[in-house]
Amino acid sequence: MSGHSKWATIKHKKAALDAKRGKAFTRLIKEIVIAARGGGDPDSNARLRTAIAAAKAVSMPSDNIKRAIMRGTGELEGGQIEEIMFEGYGPGGAAILVSAATDNRNRTVSEMRHLFSKNGGNLGELGSVAWMFDRKSHVVIEKEHASEERMMDFALEAGADDVKDEGDSWAILAAPELHAHILEALEKAKIPTVSAEIAMIPKTPMEIDSKHVSGMMRLLEVLEEHDDVQNVYTNVEFTEEQMAAAEK
Repeated sequence: MSGHSKWATIKHKKAALDAKRGKAFTRLIKEIVIAARGGGDPDSNARLRTAIAAAKAVSMPSDNIKRAIMRGTGELEGGQIEEIMFEGYGPGGAAILVSAATDNRNRTVSEMRHLFSKNGGNLGELGSVAWMFDRKSHVVIEKEHASEERMMDFALEAGADDVKDEGDSWAILAAPELHAHILEALEKAKIPTVSAEIAMIPKTPMEIDSKHVSGMMRLLEVLEEHDDVQNVYTNVEFTEEQMAAAEK
């Protein structure tokens, strides 16, 4: 079983806050619009099916979901949304991937460059850090809903690669093509999920010097808060001591 990920825990807590203040709706609507370009039928479009499931998990109204699908398929007019993946480095040299969805590429590129530079990082070229990550199905379950033994048995039966201990939750990692299968198996087993996505998982997590921790966390947070950002991934692994110091 893989080790605990402090950044993953932070992300999940922030996701819960996002859901409460409605920011999650904006991100999910963009994802549904983009996914629906591949077809408006979720039964034959795995990405759309996943996006709809995520939207329902934060109680998005069905009408919002329907309109987003219609925007994606062209049945409703709306601004063109473009996906961009930014790659760069944070304080201490840790790798960062930022997935964005925008209707103004030039504005978003300029703002990303500014955020990296202002917060002690630097934006890299395409391909500069993506090779450090693997694309995986990443499904999160709160520990109160399943024991470690049950999760390990489930992962084995479903063909997943691993189960990670993320503090208050478990994360099931699997090949991207198994994403829909994992979700269907969890639903059948009546195990609720916190989140489910095709994520970029670091191949080799790295630690950074404690003097860079606060700067790295600040950069990750401002990137997460940007309106065009869908997801932020990093290979940094904060130690217990670093997290305790940062929370003081």
